[in-house]
Amino acid sequence: MVSPFSSIRDLSKALRQKKVSSVELTKMYLKRLETLGEEHHAVAQLTEALALKQAKAADNSEARSILHGIPFGVKDLYAVKGYPTRWGSPGHEHQEFDYNATAVQKLFDLGGVLLAKLEMIELAGGGNYNTPWASRSGACLCAWDKTRWAGGSSSGSGAAAALGAAAYTLGSETAGSIVCPSAFNGDTGFRPTYGRVSRHGAMALAWTHDKLGPICRSADDCGIVLQAISGPDGLDRSTIKQKLNLNHKGKLPKIGLLKHNFKKNKAEACEKAYELAISELKKLGYEFVDVAWPELPYGDAVNIIVAAEGASAHELFIRSDRLQLLPDKYQVAGLAASLETPATDYLWAMRFRSDALKANEVWDHCDCIFMPVFYHGAVSATETFDKSFVNMGGDDGPANLLGWPAIAFPIGFEGHLPLGGEIMAPAYGEATCLKVAKDFQKVTNWHHQHPPEAM
Repeated sequence: MVSPFSSIRDLSKALRQKKVSSVELTKMYLKRLETLGEEHHAVAQLTEALALKQAKAADNSEARSILHGIPFGVKDLYAVKGYPTRWGSPGHEHQEFDYNATAVQKLFDLGGVLLAKLEMIELAGGGNYNTPWASRSGACLCAWDKTRWAGGSSSGSGAAAALGAAAYTLGSETAGSIVCPSAFNGDTGFRPTYGRVSRHGAMALAWTHDKLGPICRSADDCGIVLQAISGPDGLDRSTIKQKLNLNHKGKLPKIGLLKHNFKKNKAEACEKAYELAISELKKLGYEFVDVAWPELPYGDAVNIIVAAEGASAHELFIRSDRLQLLPDKYQVAGLAASLETPATDYLWAMRFRSDALKANEVWDHCDCIFMPVFYHGAVSATETFDKSFVNMGGDDGPANLLGWPAIAFPIGFEGHLPLGGEIMAPAYGEATCLKVAKDFQKVTNWHHQHPPEAM
């Protein structure tokens, strides 16, 4: 018996055995998007007509892949022909493209069924937004608590996956935008190596940082979707030519542990969840070693690069009157200021990126690193971040700067709010990330916990 929370493998099996039709699945998820999705401000645009057309076609054809006939949603920075792509911004209300993003087209070619464009932080957070309501639809609300924020910038993708309003979703990350909503909503999200997934047809925030990836309810689902959307693309010259192989071979990866100040950040629940997760992995035979990367200004470099590249990508909009339509005054000011980013600062940040490569020395001691995504659960949906993110942590050091992959997954709860952990690995190390996360989810059931409202 399938449910809104069934895995991709179970949905695919049920479709092949004719226990359910793609049309039935599509109508089930559309109804949940129209209710739960809308209530949580997760929906940017339903694609109902397209979804039902694709579902009927899937039911009347041979399965082309495991994703054939399975309904999904995408963050509203992916272009979809025939529908608005608003980038979460009221200043782009009528924007449309006459083509599909490569990642979307790949899913269509495999028989995928698109349910909706999902809401996001406007312009994926360019300009350093400081409020949860920096979005065309207002604050996207956490799947577990409507007084809390669903995270950004892939807000709707995170909430919809956790609410069982789509079988899986696609998000994007420049500096935390997949792992944050995954942690806040109890999802499993996979940030791939930079260049693993084509960004053709996806909004650019920072060309040398942006990464596209899945947000699902399990590591296994993430692996299936990432395999489907990855690969070289002539329309995006930054894509990796090396074929993605998610089959880990050899001995178990050695896991590195960084120092964390749980006491200072009043993170007792997170410390307990973190230690229990380590204990479960030790039972499976994983070895651990204490590690550290060089203390360098990674965050400063990221902020400068994102500001400069974001200003270039969105210069015409920033210089237009439409900039004032954005609801977050901090973001309006930040985007305007980004036009004045000195070339000397940007060039320093790019040179520093080369210096930061010394952080790769950490991989001489371990194969991957396990850390909390944040020290606490989802933050308030009504407070500014300078107040709500106190004691949250969330610094992933050189990971995004150097394009390292990571997979975020639930490891426990703080009260009723999910807590997320993440496994990060060196560039091209997706198989390592997936191996550890799948093993952890085989012996725990945190990823099987769902919001009471959605049951």
